Amino acid sequence: LMRQDLWRLLGIVLLSVLIGLLTGHTALALAAGLFFFSIRQYLAQAELLAWLKRRADTGRPARAGLVDELCREIQQLRNHYRARNALLAGYLKRFQRATTAIPDAVIILGRFGEIEWANRKAGQYMGICWPQDNGLRLLNLVRDPALADYLGLGPETRIDALQLDAPANAGIQLEIRVSPYGAARKLLVARDVTGISRNNQMRKDFIANASHELRTPLTVIAGYLESFADDELCPGEWRAHIAQMRGQTDRMQSLIADLLQLSSLEAGAGDDIKEAVAAPEMLAMICDEIKKTAAYRDHIITIKADPGLYFNGDPRLIYSAFSNLIFNAVQYTQAEGRIEVEWREHAAGLCFSVRDNGLGIDAAHIPRLTERFYRIDKGRSRAQGGTGLGLAIVKHILVRYGATLQIESEPGQGSLFRCRFPETHAIRMDAPALPGGKVAVKEALIESEIPCGTGKCRQNL
Repeated sequence: LMRQDLWRLLGIVLLSVLIGLLTGHTALALAAGLFFFSIRQYLAQAELLAWLKRRADTGRPARAGLVDELCREIQQLRNHYRARNALLAGYLKRFQRATTAIPDAVIILGRFGEIEWANRKAGQYMGICWPQDNGLRLLNLVRDPALADYLGLGPETRIDALQLDAPANAGIQLEIRVSPYGAARKLLVARDVTGISRNNQMRKDFIANASHELRTPLTVIAGYLESFADDELCPGEWRAHIAQMRGQTDRMQSLIADLLQLSSLEAGAGDDIKEAVAAPEMLAMICDEIKKTAAYRDHIITIKADPGLYFNGDPRLIYSAFSNLIFNAVQYTQAEGRIEVEWREHAAGLCFSVRDNGLGIDAAHIPRLTERFYRIDKGRSRAQGGTGLGLAIVKHILVRYGATLQIESEPGQGSLFRCRFPETHAIRMDAPALPGGKVAVKEALIESEIPCGTGKCRQNL
């Protein structure tokens, strides 16, 4: 095609030269020929531009050569573009139908929190009308401080989900999740969890009410059994049965006490007590009390605590969390095993840890350890008097103080339970210094390094 234009140019040049030789004005004839060729090319390009502006498939310039080939290529690109647009339009329609069928509200937010797209459920749950609200900031339409705080958090600090009442329907409880989407965008998904929340509340109310109702009769039964055991007239053959009944009654009372505490923690009940808790003295007291229990079997317990480091919080809750973790270590460590309790500062706040060289925990069990009533070995736990609620109580206490529980364990190598508290709960008190600048350490029996745990199994809860 380029060759056709070249032959055409060459023909005009030869014809112009021939006419110039015949007339004696070769230069003038050659200039006229080139001018004619330029005008022809200009007119062809003008036709091509007019056809492009019309954006029509018909009326294409009927000129052989380069212009015709350009028209063919442009037409092919147009056909490809239209086919691609039709394909994308089909994908978009299917996506819109799919998102309309989704029972959750889906909103795409831009860099500054502006609404770029929303499905129909977003209107029912969040009050977002698409496309009328296109480009408006979500927080200008949904004025909820909890949602504003949640959206303001980064991916590394944002909690898994936020629960709040639906802005467009107060009778619906929503669970909101936000994920990074594309370049500086966010995908917000709001799910209706009203039924789940109602069932969870019914379960919590049932456990709390049942525990309250059972506590009084158990107290009466325990009182009568104690009277029978102390009565000199009680037949000797009854005493073994009464002792067994007293043991089961004590276990039931311990279970009810844990259930009541767990229900109180889940409900967020209680005053927000802020006291300077002497953690080192508390740990020593807990270890002394554990030595008097049946679970203690000549274990070697070492406490390493910074004597000047106090905790700002509720002493009852801190005592419950620390004692549960230490008791679990004693309970699942063989006789004369080693347990190391540590209380210190770390880079981001406070750290309390309990390490043992006991049985260890398989990796499959670690994610479920903080579930209520979850037991690794049900028969062994019941035989030792455990209720299966200790770690659940610890988890809720740590959540109240913004702390995390880290578990490292491997079967046969022992376990490490580490609690990390924010630095806002740290209180520094004057502490006596030992010679050489060492930190004072309270020793339960001996102080030694315990080579326990390899860290192969690790889970953050």
